[in-house]
Amino acid sequence: MRMITISKLAASVQPSATLAAGAKARQLRAKGIHVYDYSLGEPDFPTPAHICEAATQAMRDGHTHYTPVNGVPELRAAISRWYQKRYGYEFSPDLVMVSNGAKQSIHNALIATCNPGDEVIIPIPYWVSYSDLVSMTGAVPVYVNTTAASQFKMTPEQFRAAITPRTKMVMMNSPCNPTGTVYTRDELSAIADIVIEKNLILMSDEIYEQLVFDGLEATCMVTLRPELRERTITISGASKGYAMTGWRMGWSIAPENVTKAMNTVQSQETSCPSSISQYALIAALDGSHDCVEEMRREFDLRRQMVCEKLAAIPLITFPKPQGAFYVFFDVSGYFGQTRGGVVIQDSQSFCLAALEQAHVNLVPGIAFGAEGFARMSYATSREQLEGGLRALHSWLVG
Repeated sequence: MRMITISKLAASVQPSATLAAGAKARQLRAKGIHVYDYSLGEPDFPTPAHICEAATQAMRDGHTHYTPVNGVPELRAAISRWYQKRYGYEFSPDLVMVSNGAKQSIHNALIATCNPGDEVIIPIPYWVSYSDLVSMTGAVPVYVNTTAASQFKMTPEQFRAAITPRTKMVMMNSPCNPTGTVYTRDELSAIADIVIEKNLILMSDEIYEQLVFDGLEATCMVTLRPELRERTITISGASKGYAMTGWRMGWSIAPENVTKAMNTVQSQETSCPSSISQYALIAALDGSHDCVEEMRREFDLRRQMVCEKLAAIPLITFPKPQGAFYVFFDVSGYFGQTRGGVVIQDSQSFCLAALEQAHVNLVPGIAFGAEGFARMSYATSREQLEGGLRALHSWLVG
């Protein structure tokens, strides 16, 4: 009997490292082991009550059928209003494309704009899915290394040096997953000027825009220069700021021709996103944002506590994150050392040993393109954070 063979594309795609780390933690929990799981980028807060009520009301009102592929007009108008209010950015709701999460929005945008052989510049560290989503189009990821000393920021000089005649796009992410880096407006403006000069596409992933600290503000990159409106694809979503991960609500704002192409792609892939989630998102965008601010303040308290306790562990260093809910810390000082009979050789072996021996679940930096580091999400309770950090300290220091 002939076995089904797997396509070269499917075989080339790597499983999501963050989801894989979460699966390993679940396996240990199934054995009755308490795991301090810091692998997933998922707020632990419940979705705010007024958003849930809007979903219930949508079902009562019969909004349980197919919608337009790009989302109901009321939601696209609400997204447009939100940007006008937050950033002073005015645009037609026709430029909005609502998808099943920001990941699909990114995928749609890449499929709609990139051809095989095109190059897409990605600063390292990068969110785990960027590279594979680019490669799935036949385009080529081109990586730009950054350092902890530069707060993991790509400089204009590095960006310019990475550009070739085949460069089509640059992918920016501020606030950044996995580092928590927040570029300043001036830093992003310098990147934007090169995008315009070199006639590139800018994809700006801004999904953590509501989670910034230290008095900083997130920047919507398309607002930096008038010329960016015709070459920028803005990506965001509801998962992080509104604790709506399971609702699968993401969106893009792009030039008209790109949005139309994305609409065609999505019509063949998933059709419309959930009708019920769309009406819930309208309530999130148009309603009170006190709940968002409460979550942001709690994340800030956790950030301060996590950074203090991590800094107390010898050989671990990191730049303090200023956004999102992650700390990306250097663990290379432990390479070559032995813990529990296991030699720590790289970020993968460090994180696997931490999970198996200390029951602390982290994501290895190599998954984000940055060997020598580990990512810790502090999107969990302070009690869980304190317990896991004690366990990590005990495992490393004794």
